[in-house]
Amino acid sequence: MLEKIIAWSLRNTFLVVLGTIFFIAAGVYSLYRTPLDAIPDLSDVQVIVYSEFPGQAPQVVEDQVTYPLTTRMLSVPGAKTVRGYSFFGSSFVYIIFEDGTDLYWARSRVLEYLNASAAQLPRGVTPTLGPDATGVGWVYEYTLHSDRHTLQELRSIQDWYLRYELAALEGVSEVASLGGFVKEYQVAVDPNRLLAYDLPITEVIMAIEKANLDVGGGTVEMGETEFMVRSRGYIKNVEDLGNVVVGSGADGTPVLVRHLAEVRLGPEMRRGVAEWNGEGETVGGIVVMRYGENALTTIEGVKEKLRSLEAGLPEGVTIRTAYDRSGLIQRAIATLREKLVEESIVVALVILVFLLHLPSAMVAIITLPVAVLMAFTVMYVQGINANIMSLGGIAIAIGAMVDAAIIMIENAHKHLERDRGKKPHGRIILDAAVEVGPTLFFSLLVITVSFVPVFTLTEQSGRLFKPLAFTKTYAMAAAAFLSVTLVPVLMGWFIRGRIREEKANPINRLLIALYHPLVDLVLRWRKTTIVLALAAMLSIAYPLTRMGSEFMPSLYEGDLLYMPTTLPGLSVTKAREILQQTDRIIKQFPEVERVFGKIGRAETATDPAPMMMIETTITLKPESQWRRVHLERFYSGWPQRLGPLKGVLGLVWPEERPLTVAELIARLDAAIRFPGLTNAWTMPIKTRIDMLSTGIKTPVGVKIMGNDPVVLNRLGEEVEATLRHLPGTLSAISERTLGGRYLDIAIDRLAAARYGIGVGAIQEVIRTAVGGMAVGETVEGLERYPISVRYNRDFRDDIDSLKQVLVPAVGGRHIPLGQVATFAISRDADSIKSENGRRSTWVYVDLRDIDIGTYVDRAREAVAGHVQLPPGYNIVWSGQYEYMEKARARLMVIIPLTVLIIFVIIHVNTGSLVKTGIVFLAVPFSLVGAFWLLYALDYHLSVAVWVGLIALAGLDAETGVVMLLYLDLAYKKWRDEGRMVTSGDLVAAIHHGAVQRIRPKVMTIAVIIAGLLPIMWSHGAGADVMKRIAAPMVGGVLTSGIMELLVYPVIFYLWRGRGLFPSIEESTGNTPPQPLAAG
Repeated sequence: MLEKIIAWSLRNTFLVVLGTIFFIAAGVYSLYRTPLDAIPDLSDVQVIVYSEFPGQAPQVVEDQVTYPLTTRMLSVPGAKTVRGYSFFGSSFVYIIFEDGTDLYWARSRVLEYLNASAAQLPRGVTPTLGPDATGVGWVYEYTLHSDRHTLQELRSIQDWYLRYELAALEGVSEVASLGGFVKEYQVAVDPNRLLAYDLPITEVIMAIEKANLDVGGGTVEMGETEFMVRSRGYIKNVEDLGNVVVGSGADGTPVLVRHLAEVRLGPEMRRGVAEWNGEGETVGGIVVMRYGENALTTIEGVKEKLRSLEAGLPEGVTIRTAYDRSGLIQRAIATLREKLVEESIVVALVILVFLLHLPSAMVAIITLPVAVLMAFTVMYVQGINANIMSLGGIAIAIGAMVDAAIIMIENAHKHLERDRGKKPHGRIILDAAVEVGPTLFFSLLVITVSFVPVFTLTEQSGRLFKPLAFTKTYAMAAAAFLSVTLVPVLMGWFIRGRIREEKANPINRLLIALYHPLVDLVLRWRKTTIVLALAAMLSIAYPLTRMGSEFMPSLYEGDLLYMPTTLPGLSVTKAREILQQTDRIIKQFPEVERVFGKIGRAETATDPAPMMMIETTITLKPESQWRRVHLERFYSGWPQRLGPLKGVLGLVWPEERPLTVAELIARLDAAIRFPGLTNAWTMPIKTRIDMLSTGIKTPVGVKIMGNDPVVLNRLGEEVEATLRHLPGTLSAISERTLGGRYLDIAIDRLAAARYGIGVGAIQEVIRTAVGGMAVGETVEGLERYPISVRYNRDFRDDIDSLKQVLVPAVGGRHIPLGQVATFAISRDADSIKSENGRRSTWVYVDLRDIDIGTYVDRAREAVAGHVQLPPGYNIVWSGQYEYMEKARARLMVIIPLTVLIIFVIIHVNTGSLVKTGIVFLAVPFSLVGAFWLLYALDYHLSVAVWVGLIALAGLDAETGVVMLLYLDLAYKKWRDEGRMVTSGDLVAAIHHGAVQRIRPKVMTIAVIIAGLLPIMWSHGAGADVMKRIAAPMVGGVLTSGIMELLVYPVIFYLWRGRGLFPSIEESTGNTPPQPLAAG
């Protein structure tokens, strides 16, 4: 069938060219409209339920809000993990769904279950769904600055001017405010005045609620005109609030709020602080992108909108960028595009050098961009973003994509050398294409199918590498399609004129001169060759047993995130002080462009950060502006008069190199040393994804599951102490689940009953008078500000004052709280975490100079030997290790199945089990170079490395098929001509199939390696991942090619030599007859 397709293409060149033009046009259209991003979205499909329970302690929030919601959400279809966080005054429930779940379907199902849970929640608690965003949604952050405005005024500008304008933009899910102070109308009640007027605080609350309302009165008709009636009753300022009537005295004198309390403006209680460059507090905004949107387009829209809004800002207010993802996106895409261009140029040069015929090289050069554009078309239709992984799939396929074209071109050269003048030109091209085309098509199909295991990866590894697998598959499929359609047509057009013989090329002559004696050697020493090949394959065991394992190397983002862990119970004032000091130190480094610090949480459900968590986003300058490190070279001490010679040597062995990211982090870490502060350095996107997916911000996390917070706290400290001294531990810190300080008020029910006071009345007084209660909000045009009522600070600042808080009793009496309750200070959880309905505490472990797999194996053993778990408690190893184990388990099942599929495809093509087995020998041959190169580069085994090995398996099959194809064609030629009688004839055929066809085989190997080398020397965003994919492919193709050239002739001889007459001497081409040796 493939032969017919090739013949049809040569007969219908117009249709083939027309179709190619259509594909090019569609590809260019898709290229300019494909969404751009830096990395694929690695976040799980998750829905966040956020609830506010103002003034309530974490345990109260857990008992009354978080636990009922988490247990209910466990029943949501498709939910695999439900994680709950209870903080002071707020609850977060994260429902993480199975891969492949549609986000909006998941949100609708969660909403259904949420509606059913509403009756179980306390009055006034209304759960809401978080934004339809993911862990990579924080695409842009900005700050407001002014030397003429207060933080409260800047926060009002952010909340009521900028936020809603930006939220209306296409692609923006939410704009979260951070830092500054929210203006609040505060009614600071004096309990002595309440007692004097015989009024409880609840009367004040009710009066304010009823006095803050606009109502309508229908319509009236006056003078044949209709008027709508409205009553203006909104509180608009402090005076309005102070003049609210609470009641009246015995003589009818009205009692106003200002008679009972001090009415003032003040800041609302906050749980987050923003800081800029170590200069002091600021106000910030975080733009959260909607799920699935184009990040670059969204960011450009936000920046354009901010530029237009600046004209309406008060004089002196400026907006500065704190974090901008677009720089990373542009750098990442520019790096990959540059590598694609470099690869294309290198591949074209390799083809030109080997063929010395520019028109012939143009066949492959034209085919390459057409196949790439076809891949972009499918990417656009499928909705795959152009990012470092999807473009990387095309990058690693560049060399293999032109292999078929190269071999077909080279075969056409051979046919023209032999048949020019004997057959029509079109017939020669058709014969050449049909001879190798079907086999090459199947070899490209094998490369395509070899990536099936990558499509089966799940969670983070699947989301990272599936775009690469899709694009590589599309590119190879496009190349396979073009190899039997466009390539024959281009060959008929371009392979004309003066075509040099293969021997006219000095490179080809050199290859033949080198390879000819090697073939003679291995055919004489057959057993020795086989033994050496087996020894080489067995040598894999050495590097394999000395390589560590990791989930995947970090995707360098060009920016850093400083995330130290502080001691629990830290006050906002102290946290702000530490934040400013650390930011000031970081900003002093010349490599740092700007520093944006955050402590606590922003006003978004995507940020479940407690007050003890510091997050400082560090935007770095371009690496060309970094300091340089001096290197001591052998010529460094030479005298000055040898300066010119030192300058020449410096071009090869420079005395300076740029500071590396690891060295910069080490210097930053050494500069920041505060008691109680455990440093952690990571990257913004990665950390945001990890924290939302597993909750763990370090490479390894230990989750201890149980019920009793005291036991969990003790177990966490024991695990921390065990791991802290384990080799490879940089830091190990356990969450202090009992780190919060509490003032417990225990109600004496009998004492309260003697006064006729119910427990509910006492709780209401504590909630309102001590904790404060939001009783409404003012309406000031489009702005809204809360109104809170609570006792004045002087009457609630210490235990003695709290004992004097008045509780209303029957008969108009007011009983001090101290007479119906006792007070005690205790320690308990300042935040509570749960997973799937079970409480947990986490231990964060950062590593140094060790791979994750080795470390966790040792850590498991150490913890099992030193930590005794009570019944009902268990340990889960999480973080990157959790993903690594899941990916490994899946690959161990899928890779053998894929090998079986490839075996079947090759067998369908060859029709012989022996041939299929010979082709499959290329796989162990390639593993020799793959693992030794990985070991030499000090790379650990990771998902990225396994992806490279999977890609290598397909390339091995292709190179093995090509080598076997030429040997088989030569054997058939000798047999059809009646010359395959003796073993000497077989040797001659092997020489013809191997030595005389060395050019296409070396070209194939050279093009594949040349296409991958630019990746190996790449630098920047995503380079570390791409290098680990390319490294096993480079090493494997090299050793596979060498061993195929040397071992395949021996195996072919042993296979085909059966049944042939032995000969005393075997002809070996142009060499003198030499006796056969039995190895």
